[in-house]
Amino acid sequence: ICQLAFLGQIITRAGLHIPGDIDTAGDAFDSYPNGLAALFGPDSIPTDGKLQIIFFIGFLELFIMKDVKGDGDFVGDFRNGLLDFGWDSFDEETKLSKRAIELNNGRAAMMGILGLMIHEQIGGTFPIVGEM
Repeated sequence: ICQLAFLGQIITRAGLHIPGDIDTAGDAFDSYPNGLAALFGPDSIPTDGKLQIIFFIGFLELFIMKDVKGDGDFVGDFRNGLLDFGWDSFDEETKLSKRAIELNNGRAAMMGILGLMIHEQIGGTFPIVGEM
């Protein structure tokens, strides 16, 4: 989640938004502010939109992202026999190495998005990200 949040923060701050309208009233995706201002403030996403996001995440948590068959190789293994991408062909040492790399990338993304959120509240200009 944090990897997606960090990437989304960088991409939208670079000025790239999904083209088109977000609702039938004609509000464009780029008409909403970036970062925390999209959730809180005068120009934020309407309450109905926030509720849709929360319900969609709840649906994914309750019905999609779980070990349905109970045969996951490790905690958090939600493949359910569908997506393999060659995982079963790796030896145990390679699997442990890849899992450790992914955990470290997730931790780095947590620190990255936390830093972006803090600097957004502080304000200022930063390389690559630009005006906060």
